[in-house]
Amino acid sequence: MTADTLETKPIPALLREDRGLPLLGQLLEFAKDPVALFQREWDHYGPVAPMYTLGRTAALLLGPDSCGQALLNKDGALANEPAWSQLVGPFFQGGLMLIDFDEHKRHRRILQQAFTRPRLQAYTERLHPAIEKGVAHWDTSESFPSYWKLKQLTLDIAADLFMGGAEDTGPAEMDRVNKAFIACVQAAAGIVRGNIPFTRWGRAYHGRRVLEDFLRHYLPARRAEQTDDIFSVLCHIEDEDGARFSDDDVVNHMIFLMMAAHDTSTITTSTILQHLGQHPQWQERCRAEALALGPAPTTAELEGLQSIDLVMREALRLRAPVPVVVRYAVKDTVIQGVRIPAGTDVIVGIQFSHLMPEYWTDPFTFDPDRFAPDRREDKSHRFAWEPFGGGAHKCLGMHFGGLEVKAIMHRLLRDYHWSVDPTYVPPLDYHSLPFPKDGLPITFIRN
Repeated sequence: MTADTLETKPIPALLREDRGLPLLGQLLEFAKDPVALFQREWDHYGPVAPMYTLGRTAALLLGPDSCGQALLNKDGALANEPAWSQLVGPFFQGGLMLIDFDEHKRHRRILQQAFTRPRLQAYTERLHPAIEKGVAHWDTSESFPSYWKLKQLTLDIAADLFMGGAEDTGPAEMDRVNKAFIACVQAAAGIVRGNIPFTRWGRAYHGRRVLEDFLRHYLPARRAEQTDDIFSVLCHIEDEDGARFSDDDVVNHMIFLMMAAHDTSTITTSTILQHLGQHPQWQERCRAEALALGPAPTTAELEGLQSIDLVMREALRLRAPVPVVVRYAVKDTVIQGVRIPAGTDVIVGIQFSHLMPEYWTDPFTFDPDRFAPDRREDKSHRFAWEPFGGGAHKCLGMHFGGLEVKAIMHRLLRDYHWSVDPTYVPPLDYHSLPFPKDGLPITFIRN
């Protein structure tokens, strides 16, 4: 076959024989069990599958080859803002995930100054007292709702690290802020896309107002004096050219960062609690590491918790906090031999890659040692394991998030033992980010 023949070979079109339910398409299938849906699509279509939802045909990318191609986005055909705006745009507008290309590069360059090594060390010092205070009054029981307790804990941590304690804010106000974040995140599953009362989007519009009012109340004080909380850091950081954030930029980035920090950390930590409760030998292995350190380990000591790190990586594999990311084709492109026309929504199925037997041994089995140096199954493909995304939009706070999760686990392992029924399978809600609808009840016992 000649080069000319290869160049003129037809590129498969993005076509679907069965569109599923009227208007909704495969949306309900995704909400019920996205992994099962992805497997059926992979078996039928391969790495690029047409997925019909809300009256539109999207390109569903499955497997590390197609996902990696989209994340690297070498031809600049895929954009974030038009895709995410359809789901949560009015509520996280201006956040790093919702800006593209040169603007994204400019904002990311400034934001990187908030996550330098010295600042991560300062944040770590604030983590330990915030965690100790947050778990001090946890009541143990046989049906301890671990997910919701962790969600409150990570929000309290965010209030301290991001807001400097929000000094005049009480529990009732922080509960209101937490509910506002939940409303904004759950807008992604809204069918009615408008500021209409009693709908997901209506609640999210109200939530966004609550968050803006909350942050703008503290903004003048953070502008006036620089401290080591992230809110203040965003008010004062600048890049090498002296570029700084406007007030609107600071508020937009704070809303997005606080959401990302406390939601994803909650999902990961609750997944770890579940699996350590079901695998006591791993719980004891991790506890031995935690007890070998003092009550407030340094950044380097947290990074050196090898068993806890293996467990965290496995938890991120089994339950990616963000199981899919979305893009929008701003021009024609070709992914794995399939033409994606301009104007097409693109769904990058990260979670499916984490569970493919082509790259993972017994992929649905909890096996942290698969990440150990002598195995490194995550190296089977560059994009076999990508819980933080990849390319220009790879999660900027991934190192901070890892430190937060390890610091929480360090404290819990020192203070508690817990157990989970080995047959327990959490009933996950996938309408937004995945969370256990039953709160992931565990038996928690203080040491």
